[in-house]
Amino acid sequence: MHDIKAIRENPEAFDAAMSRRGLSGVSSGLLALDADRRAKIAAAEEAKAEQNKASKEVGAAKAKGDEAEFERLRALVADKKAEIARLNDEAKEEDARLAEMLMALPNVLYDDVPVGADENDNVEIHRWGTPATFDFTPKEHYELAGVVQGMDFEAGAKISGARFVVLKGAVARIHRALAQFMLDTHVDKHGLTEAITPVMVREEMMYGTGQLPKFGEDSYKTTNGWWLIPTAEVTLTNLVNGETVNEADLPMRYAAHTQCFRSEAGSAGRDTAGMLRQHQFEKVEMVSIVHPDDSEAEHTRMTTQAQNILEALNLPYRTVKLCDGDMGFGMKRTHDIEVWLPGQDKYREISSVSTAGDYQARRMNARFKPKDGGKPEFVHTLNGSGLAVGRCLIAVLENGQNADGSVTLPEVLSRYLNGKLTLTADGQLA
Repeated sequence: MHDIKAIRENPEAFDAAMSRRGLSGVSSGLLALDADRRAKIAAAEEAKAEQNKASKEVGAAKAKGDEAEFERLRALVADKKAEIARLNDEAKEEDARLAEMLMALPNVLYDDVPVGADENDNVEIHRWGTPATFDFTPKEHYELAGVVQGMDFEAGAKISGARFVVLKGAVARIHRALAQFMLDTHVDKHGLTEAITPVMVREEMMYGTGQLPKFGEDSYKTTNGWWLIPTAEVTLTNLVNGETVNEADLPMRYAAHTQCFRSEAGSAGRDTAGMLRQHQFEKVEMVSIVHPDDSEAEHTRMTTQAQNILEALNLPYRTVKLCDGDMGFGMKRTHDIEVWLPGQDKYREISSVSTAGDYQARRMNARFKPKDGGKPEFVHTLNGSGLAVGRCLIAVLENGQNADGSVTLPEVLSRYLNGKLTLTADGQLA
């Protein structure tokens, strides 16, 4: 959400920022509504002063026995009371409309976000590892002999429909091991606080992090008004919704492993094979709530944390800075981390690490109290996948595949799999 005062002070800069988002002339409508709202508030205050003055004069007229003046003033007081109520109601309605308009606008991008039309214009900023060479044609994850019986798409479709899967046996265990490894790394090495949060939230929580009002079709809503979370960004960030925390309590850094739910409304026909794009999936999410001065450093820190997971798993990846044409609605800058998938012979996104600045904090009214006792300020919020567990499973299976359909698993998973680091061609751990 945006600060109407800042828009009022520099509408040209705001319009320039929105033009990078494909919007033009945004400030004029906002400022016209804001001016009318402020005029009504001022008129209500003026009417209140006139009401107060007339109220004082009523008694004097009564004491003088001036019945005509008494009746005139009494009528004036009643008229002003009604006028004040009307003006306040109209101002409230316009305030709500203004807030709705501001809520529907995307975040302002940082100046260093590259200019571009789509994902082809994203800029690579880091690369790690060398994709393995195989003496056979590598397969996609769902084609591997050792995976076939443990990744049941037919059962998922029978139970729930397209884009659901049932993981069984060794494959399910590897998936669980990956999630546990990620959480342990974030807690023990990165210093994040583990949290277990609900996967259903109230509507205002979705507004707080920017999933609503614009992207309601991308998520699932229950019949009694709860929303299923598309990511634990929603629950973790909203821990400070409506709160004013002490500056000394910042930064607040969290990690949560949750089920996530997305309708994939805008991806019809994309990645329909395998489990790359599912309606229900698991993710380990990172969220940081920080002092504005620490926001930039925290974005770098969180990107490194996600990269550390891939490096520990020995998975080649590259990190790109998203261009303005590929940026998410509520973020100021995003780093996408893309893992190498031999079966597709390309890098695919496995994590997005983003900084929202004070955009989400304004929507949630989340502030901190400065140490020096000054006026409360908005916190900055950041979030990132650390990592998407299902996509990480895909990467582990494809990068570790052998010619016979077995898979050699990363050494760091040994402690979670009782030392068994081979998924055999018949789907067993050995």
